[in-house]
Amino acid sequence: MAILVTGSSGFVGAALCAALVGRGEEVIGVDRRPPHGFSGQGSAFRFVATDVTQPGAIEVAFRTAPIDRVVIGAAITADRAREARDPAGIVAVNVGAVAETIRCAAAAGVDRIVHLSSAAVYGDNGCSAPVLNEDEIPPAPASLYAITKYAGERTALRLRDMFGLDLVAGRLGTCFGPYEHATDARDTLSPPWQVLQHLRAGMPVVLPRPGRKDWLYIHDAVSAVTALLDAPHPLPRTLYNLATGFEWTVAEWCAAVGRLNPGFEWSIGANANVDFYGEIDRAPLSAARLIADLGFSPAYDMDRALADYLETEAAMARPG
Repeated sequence: MAILVTGSSGFVGAALCAALVGRGEEVIGVDRRPPHGFSGQGSAFRFVATDVTQPGAIEVAFRTAPIDRVVIGAAITADRAREARDPAGIVAVNVGAVAETIRCAAAAGVDRIVHLSSAAVYGDNGCSAPVLNEDEIPPAPASLYAITKYAGERTALRLRDMFGLDLVAGRLGTCFGPYEHATDARDTLSPPWQVLQHLRAGMPVVLPRPGRKDWLYIHDAVSAVTALLDAPHPLPRTLYNLATGFEWTVAEWCAAVGRLNPGFEWSIGANANVDFYGEIDRAPLSAARLIADLGFSPAYDMDRALADYLETEAAMARPG
């Protein structure tokens, strides 16, 4: 039996597929283009090139192998320019393709579906409490990305009840790490990624503010998703924050990068060249439910994340 992953060439999708193949799973990856940084060597990974918004496209993917688990990761991570340019396209992927994937999964009789939502759904309530708990802080999405992620989440949970599915939604925090790269579906690259791009280009970094957040390293994100995939039936809840509780600032990240790279210059001030995509820093997500229910154990604080990030990217860049 195989695990089907939509959005398999995206940031989280590619990292997840690599981890699943690495532990011996058969994986069916669904996306418009092959993964970046993950070749899927061997027969354990099969890639299906398709547009999930096209009629019948996901149905074809379900016919490639017997599927027992599904991760819905396809998404348009849109900025304001895309909101104005292609609002219907954002809705089609973030809501329409979610509904169609779940319909096909129900018809195929899959054992479990993990729908990847986003911390962006907290929106205007993202600073309404010291910690954001799943049941205590009502979503108040503002951007079209956040609105459609919340609509996709609610659609998934509605279809869960309608079809009697074992489906769980996970709200991912702000991810960074290897496999992150600019694509035609990802407009908002993480501030830690932006800092490293400036480092490689030999450019000084200017931050608009320190930028405190519970930044989620990709390996912890993947561990959280696989915890949802692997948990015994039935899951005690239908909704989880996917977070670690590790908080640090992008200013601290710059300082750590500078310690490893003498000559790297950074500052906080006007004419910032690192985009935080907003004027405020969201409060941290509570990971208590994920830790208590599923035994999730976050591993990557800032220093360990930076060391692993640099080592992994160097290894990925080596020929062969």
